[in-house]
Amino acid sequence: MLTLDQDDIILDRHADDWRSALDLAAQSLSDAGLVTEAYREGLHDRESQSSTYLGNAIAIPHGTPESREHVKRTGVRVIQFPAGVEWHDGNRVHVLVTIAAQSDEHLDILRQLTHVLDREGVADRLAAADSAREIASLLSKAPVESRLDSDTLCLNFPALDTLELALAGAARLRQSGCVDNTFIAAISDQRPCPLGQGLWLVSSATGVQTPALSLATPEASFQGSQGTVNGVLCLAAQGEAHRDLLERIVTLLDSQSGETLVGADSDTVLSRLSGESASARTAKARVLNAHGLHARPAKQLVQIAREQQVPVKVRLAEGGGGAVSAASLTKVIGLGARRGQQLLFSAEGTGADAALDAVCRAVQEGLGDKVVPFEEGREHSEPIAEPVIEPLEADTAHLAVAASPGLAIAEAFVMRPPRFEYPERAEKPTEESRRLDVAIQEARQQLAVLIRQAPGGEVSEILSMHEEMLDDPELHEAAREGIREGLSAEAGWWQAIETAAHAQEMLADRLLAERAADLRDVGRRVLGVLCDIELPEPPERPYILVMDDIGPSDVARLDTSRVQGLLTARGGATAHSAILARALGIPAVVGAGPRIMRLDNGVELVLDGERGRVIPSPSLERRQRAELRLKERERLERDAWAARFEEGRTRDGHRIEVAANLGNTAHTQDAVERGAEGIGLLRTEFIFMAHAQAPDLDTQIAEYRTAVQDLGGRPLVARTLDVGGDKPLPYWPVPPEDNPFLGLRGIRLSLTQPEILETQLRALLMAGSGSPLRIMLPMVKDIAEFRQAKTILDRLLAEIPESDRATDVQLGVMIEIPSCALLAPSLAAEVDFFSIGTNDLTQYTLAIDRGHSELSAQADGLHPAVLRLIQMTVEAAHAQDKWVGVCGELASDALAVPVLVGLGVDELSVAARQVPLVKARLRDFDVADARYQAELALTQSTSEAVREALEAR
Repeated sequence: MLTLDQDDIILDRHADDWRSALDLAAQSLSDAGLVTEAYREGLHDRESQSSTYLGNAIAIPHGTPESREHVKRTGVRVIQFPAGVEWHDGNRVHVLVTIAAQSDEHLDILRQLTHVLDREGVADRLAAADSAREIASLLSKAPVESRLDSDTLCLNFPALDTLELALAGAARLRQSGCVDNTFIAAISDQRPCPLGQGLWLVSSATGVQTPALSLATPEASFQGSQGTVNGVLCLAAQGEAHRDLLERIVTLLDSQSGETLVGADSDTVLSRLSGESASARTAKARVLNAHGLHARPAKQLVQIAREQQVPVKVRLAEGGGGAVSAASLTKVIGLGARRGQQLLFSAEGTGADAALDAVCRAVQEGLGDKVVPFEEGREHSEPIAEPVIEPLEADTAHLAVAASPGLAIAEAFVMRPPRFEYPERAEKPTEESRRLDVAIQEARQQLAVLIRQAPGGEVSEILSMHEEMLDDPELHEAAREGIREGLSAEAGWWQAIETAAHAQEMLADRLLAERAADLRDVGRRVLGVLCDIELPEPPERPYILVMDDIGPSDVARLDTSRVQGLLTARGGATAHSAILARALGIPAVVGAGPRIMRLDNGVELVLDGERGRVIPSPSLERRQRAELRLKERERLERDAWAARFEEGRTRDGHRIEVAANLGNTAHTQDAVERGAEGIGLLRTEFIFMAHAQAPDLDTQIAEYRTAVQDLGGRPLVARTLDVGGDKPLPYWPVPPEDNPFLGLRGIRLSLTQPEILETQLRALLMAGSGSPLRIMLPMVKDIAEFRQAKTILDRLLAEIPESDRATDVQLGVMIEIPSCALLAPSLAAEVDFFSIGTNDLTQYTLAIDRGHSELSAQADGLHPAVLRLIQMTVEAAHAQDKWVGVCGELASDALAVPVLVGLGVDELSVAARQVPLVKARLRDFDVADARYQAELALTQSTSEAVREALEAR
C-alpha cells in the first residue's frame, strides 16, 4: 500500500503552467535527497512523450528510463495546487504525485492510486484539503485485495456430501494462508446454502486473514439430500473487502455456468468466475514493455479497445483476477501488469475475433514503446545475484554450534543433496496416484527395515515418528489434490511436503520448527523411490560426515565404526541431528553454514564437538595438538567409565550430586548404569504427547512408577507439564498468539486447567511412594504462580494417606526466566529448591534463539550476565538453606563445571552419557580453585572473554 508521511506532502502551492509545476516537483524530489537536479529533464522528457494525467485531478509525473541513473532512492512527493494547473492535455490538475523510481516501483503506485479515480468528489476534496493528513488519507486508502486463484480451488475432490466439499474448500483456503483453523471450525458448523445450478455456498468472517473464495467440485455430480451438487463455494468474508468475490459469484450464476464446472480444469473455472462466458472468444498477449503496463501504454490500449465494434475485457492470465473493461484506463492500470505477464482478452459477438486480433497485436508491438522479445525461463523476474560462497579457509578454526561433545580427526565425506529431476506436469492423474501409492508403500518397507536395524532407542523412536508422518492422511490428500490438478506424482508429493514443512518452520518454538527437517527427510525418501535415486556410498575408511542437514534415516544408515563425527550446514542444538548424535555418542557440530558444502571429499578435518569448532586442512602442529587431546580424551573416558559409580565430589571431597536428564522413563535404567545419582530432570510432557487425550491417573502412575522403581531409592526430579502455544497438544487447544514462545505455556497454561495439573501431581505423589520425590514447576515468573500450584499440592498431601504416597516431597521451580532469578530472594523463602535451566535462561537473557543458524554460537551460558543471574539465585537459596541444581547444557560443559561449582551450585544434571565425564571433571579441581574460576569469569565482559580467560589458566 502507498504510505505517505506528512513530510512527503507539500500544501498550497501555485504554478503558472504545467512546466512550472514540473519544475516545482523536480525541486521537491531533489530537496528530499531522492534525486539529483538532472532528474528534472527526465520529468519533462516523459511529459513530452505522453501526458501523465491519471484522472480525478491527479497527475503522476515520473522520469524516463534513461533518467533513472539520477535517482538516489525510490520515493514520492505530493504537491497540492488548490487553484489548479492547466495540464498540456487540457485537464486540470490539483495534485501531483511525483515519483522517483529506480526500476518499475511506480507501477505499484499507479495500481494503488486507481482506487482514488473511481470515487466521486475526490478532485474537489483534494483541492480543498487544508492538511497533509487529509491528503494522505484520500490517497492512501487502498482496498484490501481478495484471493481467488488456482491455489484457492479444490477441483475433482472425492466427496459424497456438501459438507465434505465445504471443508475441503476451507482447508484449501487455510493452506493458501488466507484463514486459520477457527475458520474451518466455523464452516464445519454450517449447512451449505443452495444457490441453484447445483452450486452451494458457505461463508464466515471468523479467522480470516485475507478475504478469499474457494470452489470445491466433486469428481462427478451427485444427488445430495437437498438436490444436485456440482460444487460448493467457500467464502472467507472480511468487512467490505469480499464484495468483489460476491460479484464474481453473481456473474457465475448469471452466466448459467454452474453445471459446466464438474470436471473442468482450473483455467476454465477461473475463466467462468472472471465473467467470461463459455461462448466468449479469448486470446492471450504477453506484455513486452520494459516497465510493464504503465500509464502511457495503458492509454494506448484503452484507445484501441474503444475503437472496436464489441466490448473487450481483459485480465491477467495468471491467477484468478476478474476480467475488467479494456476501455477503462483506471481498470487497466489497476491490473498492475508487468513485463513478461500475459494478458487474457475476451470478447463476444460479431467482430470478436477482429477485436481480439487488434488489441493483441497492439500489445505485442509495445503500445507505443520500443520493446524486445521476452525469453521464457530467463526473464521471469529480475535476477537476484546469489552471493558467492567461499570455501572455508585452511588451518583456521570456524565457529558453529556445539551439538554433541567429543573430538574427531578424519577425512571429510560430503553427502550433497541428491538432484531429483522429474516432469512438473502429467496427463494421467490415475496413473500418477498409483505411482505415488507404490512409492509410499516402498518407503514404509524401507523405514520398517531401518527401525529394526536402528542403533539405539532414540533413533528408533524418531524413525517411528517418520512412519506416522508417512501415513498422514492430510499429506496424502494434499499430494493427490496436486495430482488431480495436473501435477506429476513427484511434483504433487513434494509440493505437499514443502507446504507442511514451511508451516512447521513458522512455529515459534525452535524444537518444533526443526521438525521440518524430518518432514523433508520423509519427503526425500518417497521422492527417491519415485525418481529411482540411489545415494552415494561412503568410503570404507573412517570419515567425518558433512551434510546440509542430517535426518534420522541418515543416522540409521550410519556405520558408527567408521563415522567419527558429524558436521552440518543447518540445524541447532535441539535439531534431531544433534539429538541423535548425542544418543550415539558421535561428536557433532551443526549450523556451520553453507560454506562447509564447498569442502572437497577427502580433505582432513578436526571437529571439536565441545567448543563447536571445525578446522579444515590443519597444519602438522595443529593436528598433533588435536591428536594429543584426542588420546587424552580417550584415556579420560576409560577412566571415567571405570569410576562412574563413585559419588560426585571435587578433588578436596566437596559433594556435588550428578544426575541425569531424561525425556522418557524407559531410559532410567540406562542412566543408573552410567552412574547417575538420580534423575535431575524428567520431562513429563512425553506421556502427554503420546496420547490422543489427556492421560488418566492410572496411566501416569504407571509411567512415573517405572522411573521410581528403576532408580532404586535415588531422587527423582519431575518437571510438570511444559507445553503451550509453541508445543501444542491436540486435545488442549490454545488461542493463536503473536509470540507463543512468550505466551501461555508451562505453569501458566497448566493453571488454566488446574484439574489436569492436579491429576499429574496426584500421579507423581502416588507413584513416588517410598522414594525421594522432587516436583519442579516450569516457566515460573514470580511467587504468585508458585503459590497457586503449592495450594493444590498441599491439598493433595492432606487428602492422600501417607501410606499411599511419597512422604519425602519437595516442590521447587525452574529458573529459566530472568525475572525469576531477579526475584530469587522472595521465592527462596517458600520453595524447597531451584533448578536452573541454563538453555532457556541464556536465550531469554541474551535475546538469542539458541537454535538460530547464525546467532546460536553467541547463545553461550558462560556469558557473564547469565553467570550473575546464577550467582544471585544460589546466594538467595543458600541464605534459606535451599539447594540449587543446574539442568541445562552448561552443566556438562567442561569449562563451565568448575565455574558452576565455584558459584555454589549443589547439583549438576546432564545427559546420561555425560554423567561419567562430569564426575571425572569434578575430581580435577578443588573448591578454592572453583571459586577463583567463578570470580575470574564474573569479571569478564563477554562470553568469549570468559572462555579465553578460563582456557588460559
